[in-house]
Amino acid sequence: MSSLFNRYATPFITGLLLISLISGILLFLHLGSSGFREMHEWLSIVLILPFVLHLWKNWKPLLGYMRRAPMAIAICVSVLMAAFFLIPTDSESGGREMPPQFALAGLVMAAPLDQVAPVLGTTTEELTARLVAAGMPVSDPHATLTDIATAAGKTDFDLAAVLATGKAG
Repeated sequence: MSSLFNRYATPFITGLLLISLISGILLFLHLGSSGFREMHEWLSIVLILPFVLHLWKNWKPLLGYMRRAPMAIAICVSVLMAAFFLIPTDSESGGREMPPQFALAGLVMAAPLDQVAPVLGTTTEELTARLVAAGMPVSDPHATLTDIATAAGKTDFDLAAVLATGKAG
């Protein structure tokens, strides 16, 4: 069984990496079907098994690489490139723009309750009652949704759950 893993670890890494590469490029370019995202995510997870088997098979040569500067440099540069995507930025300050659905949610949360209620198909009074019932007292209907959540010791996520479902999150 071990020789079977040894024979197929690298070929599976190659095949799955090619699929991940091609589907990743198509996703980046917004081409192809919606199935590419799920394929890309799941087959990237499947890639873990042959990768671990490849590491196991080539552990001694890998340790040799780890003792040299190019491996340390490559790992550090890779981590820094990945970290770049995790750094929060403000799109108004010239940073990376956030996905549009998050930008829209931010705008809604920064809007006053009395302006959001009609957009949600309800009245200010009804929305106020829902928030109060969820433990978020509303002292001023002109307060922003974020301010209401913060004053109640809740997060924007908690308040969004009430807005979306009518129930506490």
